[in-house]
Amino acid sequence: MKHLILIGACYLDTILTVPEFPEEDSKLRATSLKVRRGGNCPNTLEVLQQLISTGPSCQSVKLRPHLISCLPSASATATRNILSSFGENPLVDFTRCLYREKYDEPASSYIIRSEKTGSRTIVNFNDLPEMTAGEFQEIVPAFSSEYSDGNETWWHFEGRIPETTLQCIRHLRQVTPKSRISVEVEKPNREGLVEIAAEADVVFYSKTWAESRGYNSPEACLRGEAKSSRASLMFCTWGAGGAGVLRLSGGGEYFHVPAIPTGQQISVVDTIGAGDTFIAGALYALHIEGWGLEAKLAFAVGLATTKVQKEGFADLTR
Repeated sequence: MKHLILIGACYLDTILTVPEFPEEDSKLRATSLKVRRGGNCPNTLEVLQQLISTGPSCQSVKLRPHLISCLPSASATATRNILSSFGENPLVDFTRCLYREKYDEPASSYIIRSEKTGSRTIVNFNDLPEMTAGEFQEIVPAFSSEYSDGNETWWHFEGRIPETTLQCIRHLRQVTPKSRISVEVEKPNREGLVEIAAEADVVFYSKTWAESRGYNSPEACLRGEAKSSRASLMFCTWGAGGAGVLRLSGGGEYFHVPAIPTGQQISVVDTIGAGDTFIAGALYALHIEGWGLEAKLAFAVGLATTKVQKEGFADLTR
């Protein structure tokens, strides 16, 4: 059994769907309103939970998923709702989450989704104290004692607070040198993301981040960033353009998979969480023996393409 630990923020998403994005100081009637649990790592874990139960090779892929996230008080209604969103008997372990007992409200995202363009505009508010490097260092020993089973652990970081994330990664390198570490590099112009990417074994770059650095394709991004990274694998998602992966060892092998196969069409319903779904697919596929790197990439891209054609994350493995 390998322990897959995801570290990132958990949000309560309020999603307003509108005919078109409103002008400033105007009024507009929404066509729908949905409230659901969000956050990059929790979304990824929701998909991983499905894959571990019913995905391809699920009998041979032995993963135990964990979430490390700052949540309101353990007795708060919001916290109970967030945890119950993973189902009655979740595979995800929440015992290492950081419960902020003086707080009752979760981090929140307010998302305006335009039917006209398919765009989404997100406004976040988070009053919860962020995890500190010291708190993380106190958690790490649990995975070498309570969960010790002779196998290495895999740690995945959202990359929200780069300075703290860098301290956490360097601590893992010192105390658990066999661990594998992956990071998500998503938000443009966030100081310190280059430094944490340089320390990881696997890196996931977003299109918006790549374009903010002047890259015009996944391959350009990956080959450009490879010059300053120790990573063995680097992924870059490109929205409707699919995604690419670069293996830094073995001569720099590169693969690209389009989001939509040639000659096919899809109906886009909900793009919120597509990147999180891709990461879930990639993390899962990387643990399937017998698949080549291009097949692993194709699985992650196909899963994300399936997700954008339906609301939310339910039943993706069908």
